[in-house]
Amino acid sequence: MEEGLKTADPHDCSAYTGWTGIALLYLQLYRVTCDQTYLLRSLDYVKRTLRNLNGRRVTFLCGDAGPLAVGAVVYHKLKSDCESQECITKLLQLQGTVVCRDPDLPDELLYGRAGYLYALLYLNTEIGPGTVCESAIKEVVSAIIDSGKTLSREERKAERCPLLYQWHRKQYVGAAHGMTGIYYMLMQPAAKVDQETLTEMVKPSIDYVRHKRFRSGNYPSSLSNETDRLVHWCHGAPGVIHMLMQAYKVFKEEKYLKDAMECSDVIWQRGLLRKGYGICHGTAGNGYSFLSLYHLTQDKKYLYRACKFAEWCLDYGAHGCRIPDRPYSLFEGMAGAIHFLSDILAPEASRFPAFELAPSQRNTKM
Repeated sequence: MEEGLKTADPHDCSAYTGWTGIALLYLQLYRVTCDQTYLLRSLDYVKRTLRNLNGRRVTFLCGDAGPLAVGAVVYHKLKSDCESQECITKLLQLQGTVVCRDPDLPDELLYGRAGYLYALLYLNTEIGPGTVCESAIKEVVSAIIDSGKTLSREERKAERCPLLYQWHRKQYVGAAHGMTGIYYMLMQPAAKVDQETLTEMVKPSIDYVRHKRFRSGNYPSSLSNETDRLVHWCHGAPGVIHMLMQAYKVFKEEKYLKDAMECSDVIWQRGLLRKGYGICHGTAGNGYSFLSLYHLTQDKKYLYRACKFAEWCLDYGAHGCRIPDRPYSLFEGMAGAIHFLSDILAPEASRFPAFELAPSQRNTKM
């Protein structure tokens, strides 16, 4: 991978396809192995990203928030508190852009407000509660909720789906650009969304999306799309499953766990992708659904499924898969596969990068 990165775009600093994603991978390897060499390697890539911030986007995966958040965490782990705080300060300076009522700024995870919210919650998870004050988080959450309520009223869906979102004038469902990724973020405990909002607005919106699933158990890419084709984290069951598992944790209703298990069956049947090995639309991202479900249920069937998808990734290049545009990146290529494989080695501490904020908690009830 390191050899291949010599030809990568030197100006792509994103977590999705650029150098911040590689820094995240080495941070993950440090977390799994406790080998300081990996942390220092992560620092090398962090420094590269922080020199090339472009100010065009605000999210963790595709904008400046990612390099700044990861930089803050790496410097914190190296006890370089001044550098860490400088990154945090710069990240919080993006807040005004996020909470303004700019109609061109979406709410989704990849390019929108939910992606900035992730960066804030990531800091509080990795560095400690209070790293980002609760009022800053609340302000972003309020902007996301207000935006969802406004579109729902405009589309006359307020009773059926109180929080409705769109990207490029299309009401996407999946984790990357769609409603499930936004609902997932709003259900994070660290987002501090009050129980009344969760029950009266988030929950019925989740149920509205649940009722859009295909007979196969898969989900459409958007509310207007009737083609049962995509089984990716970005579009389809592998992204929706994370929302369903979080809904089960928050609302304690078996229907969400049942739906998540049905998503798992879809992914098991159709989730080995010729599109590649990465996280966004590849086998590694699909494999994480099994690992997360294993954490929730402790059913070893799901760990087995995760291991079988990992075996596919170990035979990298042997399946005739399409070569992605950024073949060594975290969300499209080899770095994503390595991240997934490292989590298979430490399943009790695994974490889906840039989606799960902390290792999934065991469900002691089951």
